[in-house]
Amino acid sequence: MQEVYHPEAVFSDPVFRNLSALETKAMWHMLVVASTDLRIGYSEVEANGEEGRCRWDARYSFSRTGRAVHNVIQARFVFQDGKIYRHTDDFDLWKWCGMALGPAGRWLGWTPLIRGQVRKSARQALSSFCQKHPEYTAR
Repeated sequence: MQEVYHPEAVFSDPVFRNLSALETKAMWHMLVVASTDLRIGYSEVEANGEEGRCRWDARYSFSRTGRAVHNVIQARFVFQDGKIYRHTDDFDLWKWCGMALGPAGRWLGWTPLIRGQVRKSARQALSSFCQKHPEYTAR
């Protein structure tokens, strides 16, 4: 993953918004090391030299709660210089909240308050991870 992103890449999904290339690399690193049981599958792959898309499924136990998550993601890519220049993942954040956070996530995961807390917590975790891994700080 570290090598497929363009130096000026931008990543966005319902939780992590507009990450730089370094932040994107850090995010993937953080997510992989935080999971003890991550399984990823992909399908519906279509690509040409300029853009692509695929569906990917992530199955894991959410590290904060231990709850099982099966996240179904639709990914879109824009390529430049043979690398991912724009990467946008889309998934149902409300459904994710229900799986990862339990009943409170199912009942309140659609609200701006819960969504904002999820985004803030994820951003704080990423910032903390980057502080511990100086290879992800801008030079």
